[in-house]
Amino acid sequence: MGAIVPTSYGVPAVAGSWAGGFSDLTSDPSNTARHWHGNMVEWCLPQDIDLEGVEFKSMASGSHKIQSDFIYFRKGPFFGLACFANMPVESELERGARMKSVGILSPSYTLLYRYMHFLENQVRHQLETPGHYSHLAAFYEDKKGVLHAGPGRGGSLPPVYWLPSIHRYMYPEMKITHPAGCMSQFIKFFGEQILILWKFALLRKRILIFSPPPVGVVCYRVYCCCCLANVSLPGIGGTIPESKPFFYVNVADIESLEVEVSYVACTTEKIFEEKRELYDVYVDNQNVKTHHDHLQPLLKINSADREKYRRLNEQRQMLLYSQEVEEDYNPCEEDLFVLFFLEQNNRIFQTLLEVSASQDKTLTAEHARGMGLDPQGDRSFLMDLLEAYGIDVMLVIDNPCCP
Repeated sequence: MGAIVPTSYGVPAVAGSWAGGFSDLTSDPSNTARHWHGNMVEWCLPQDIDLEGVEFKSMASGSHKIQSDFIYFRKGPFFGLACFANMPVESELERGARMKSVGILSPSYTLLYRYMHFLENQVRHQLETPGHYSHLAAFYEDKKGVLHAGPGRGGSLPPVYWLPSIHRYMYPEMKITHPAGCMSQFIKFFGEQILILWKFALLRKRILIFSPPPVGVVCYRVYCCCCLANVSLPGIGGTIPESKPFFYVNVADIESLEVEVSYVACTTEKIFEEKRELYDVYVDNQNVKTHHDHLQPLLKINSADREKYRRLNEQRQMLLYSQEVEEDYNPCEEDLFVLFFLEQNNRIFQTLLEVSASQDKTLTAEHARGMGLDPQGDRSFLMDLLEAYGIDVMLVIDNPCCP
């Protein structure tokens, strides 16, 4: 099932006539009194789908300050992608600007990016010639089967138990509009702090990323955060919630976020920072922080983190060199990024499972170093990890004077 969702933002409507694309006004055409509306859905297919709140999810707060954007969001069991555009108009009724979003809903987010170009064209079409929906209706009839991922699939990552080569790892595809790719932009933006986000993501904490519009690139940061937490070992994660990408959220989502125990989301609304009960980790641009005292140690970059970051960049440089000298070299930077953290996570949990199956169940400083962790700097992280995943081992790396 797919849904086409054009929405109009903050434009007035002349009752009974067309202004701002509101097709559902049917009053006396002679009545020219102005009626100011906020966001509203003007047209959709299928017509019986529940779209309450989508008019706000598909147009980020603050979008009136920018010319165009794209936005990923969730609506119940569906994921959405909408393209927004803002066009100046010489109309007092529309306050000099006409703003719309056109979007689609699907049970899975993994294929939505393929239709971004279509949505970008259609939102421009809706701005220039409001009320003409034939292209949207044809698109829906053509793609509604393609967009249906099947019951229960959602956007969750499939389990991976065997990785013969880097390009065989099938993670959900999302291509960013920047030619360098979303993963490289993620690394460049956060630098060493991706290791802090990695720990919080692996612990399945509630991570909320704040940024002013445009929000499209921030939605990709949500996706990248989720990719940090992939584990492909059987038996891991059965007792812990999955890493959920909620993408863009606003104040209308507060009630649903209150019951979530794990998510990664982004917002353009600063009011969320004050609502500490909704999140564990708050990311304000490049500033990662938490209000929980027991999570404060995880905000510190340690020597093992710096070594992992060095190795990641070293592998990236090797990949770029290989791509230059071997034209048919398949792996891309996104594959490398996902696989780097997947292998890191697998190494940690493989060690923990082996120790838990041993007779004395003792986890030593040597084990920690073998997992790529700092015995002292990552002690708090290890304690939280053991508790979150229910792994029964005993830590014996308490003495800070130990080498």
